[in-house]
Formats: sequence, C-alpha cells, structure tokens
Amino acid sequence: MSIKNIRLEVMQALEPKVEGFMDSFLIKPEDIWQPTDFLPNSEQDTFLQEVKQLREESKELGYDFWVTMVADTITEEALPTYESWLMDVVGIDQHGDYKTNGWAKWVRAWTAEENRHGDVLNKYLYLSGRVNMREVELTTQHLISDGFDIGTDRDPYKNFVYTSFQELATNISHKRVGQMAKKKGNVLLGKMCTIIAGDEMRHHLAYREFVKTIFGEDPSGMMIAFADMMKRKIVMPAHFLRESGGTIGSAFENFSNCAQRLGVYTAQDYVDILSKLNAFWELESVRSLNEEAEKAREYLIKLPARLERIAERMKFPQDQYHFKWVEANGAL
Repeated sequence: MSIKNIRLEVMQALEPKVEGFMDSFLIKPEDIWQPTDFLPNSEQDTFLQEVKQLREESKELGYDFWVTMVADTITEEALPTYESWLMDVVGIDQHGDYKTNGWAKWVRAWTAEENRHGDVLNKYLYLSGRVNMREVELTTQHLISDGFDIGTDRDPYKNFVYTSFQELATNISHKRVGQMAKKKGNVLLGKMCTIIAGDEMRHHLAYREFVKTIFGEDPSGMMIAFADMMKRKIVMPAHFLRESGGTIGSAFENFSNCAQRLGVYTAQDYVDILSKLNAFWELESVRSLNEEAEKAREYLIKLPARLERIAERMKFPQDQYHFKWVEANGAL
C-alpha cells in the first residue's frame, strides 16, 4: 500500500474523534473574545478619547517592537493561505459526500478562531498611528499572493508536526510582545497579545494531540515524517515576506534578526519547542518501529543537543534595518 493510502486510512480512522477534539480545544463564537472587546468602541461618544489614549500609550514602544508587531500581524493576516493549504491535505475533504468531513470542519473552525487575531492586531496598528498602514497592506497582499511552501506537501503527518511546532512558536512570540507592551505601560496591547497567545496555546495542544494519536495508529510512519520535517527545518509561515518593490522572502531575514534582537523569538526557542515535542510524544517509548523509523527516532532524540550547540554560536546583526512599515525616527 502506498504512503498516501496509509495516510488516508489513518485520517479516516481518526475522523470520528475530531468532534471531541473540537469540543476540547476550540471555543464557541458566542463564548470566545472578539476584537471589539479590546478596541475603542466606535458606537460610544468616548471613542475619540479612547483612540487618543491608545495613541499616547503606543508612543513608548520602540522601533524593533513595531517591526515585530507589524510582521506578527501580517503573518496572522495571511490566514487564507493557511486554510487553503490545510484543506488540500490528504484526509481533509470538503467536497461531495465528504462536505461534513470532521477534519474539514476542524480546519474551518480553527480558521475562524485564528481570523480574530489578524483583525484585532490590524485595527490596533491602524489606530495607533505608529506605522505606515499602506506599506503594511501591500506586504500582506504580497504574502497572500506569494503563498508559501513549508515542506509538508499534502501529508497530514508532516502538516500536524508543522502546526504543533508553529502554534507554540506563535504563542511564545505573542506572549513576549504582550509582556513588553505591559512593561512600557501599554496595558491594552498587553492584554490583547496575551489573550492571542492563549488561543495559540490551545491550538498547539490540539495539534500535538493529533500527532500523538497518529503515533498510536502508525508509529513508524509518524516517526519518519517527524524526522523528515526537522531535517528540512520548520520554516516560519511568513518566510516569503517582502516589502513593496522587494523580491519574495527578501524581508524575512531582517525581520527574524529583529525578533531575535528583541528576544521575541530566538534560536533557543526553536530548540526548546523541539525538546517539548519530543517529551510529549514520548519518543523513547514508542514501540513497533521499523528499521528506518528507529534511525529517525535516534536522530530526533539527539537533535536538540546538536541544535543547542549551533544556537550558542549563532550571531545576529545588531544594526536596525529600516523597513518601509515603520518610520525610523517616528517610533523610537
């Protein structure tokens, strides 16, 4: 049987459990927070006063902070790419007799939760007056238009490894941005980023549970897929990031350096996430592995220590790159 057919059988076998995953890890629209819970209320007479306060509080935040905020927002705004990608994964089917496919329902509901993140951050950026929104919008349109290639193809195993990793990475990034905002006296932005981080953690817990469940069905296939993803490296969803007039991916390295310099998301975080996934999936206890999967396990168990040594030697530019999104002298 082909790898694709094995993946399909496993996804179909697990589909009845998806409803339970949704109940455990997602929140009904009526019960979850919405962007307007945090932003100035345009229906109230106090709207302009609230906007003025928001703009005053935003003045204390530095250049690297705003670059990171913009890139985080653009990453969240590229949600159409992520949904269309996941809808094409083997076992996720929204057509014909399968339009009620449990996995497709999960992707739609997950997308609906994620959609609020870009909404609230985008509106905050607009009201803050600290960034060039037209340049931000151009970059967002480019990122959606350019798509991405995260090395997973249509393989559900690889895609769930990626989402397990990436959701925790975004949790870390949003949480730290929130902490930095709070330290500068920006309580509102601190709350916004913290609650977004909470959503990302729930989603991380769900995707890592998907992988754990697959380990129970196809341990060798799952182990090999996990190792393959780590050999390719987990690229960020905005790795094609570019500014207006730039080439695909030209802005991503400069943004990554900025996030590293600010301490929002670092090479050490990458190592820590891998270590946490290895521990949760209990790699050393997985049984019934074939020879290739045993080698994959050995690679994965040794990988954090190897990456730790690399992270310790890595150096990043300290000079600020001037993005079109943020005026160099306007947000310092």
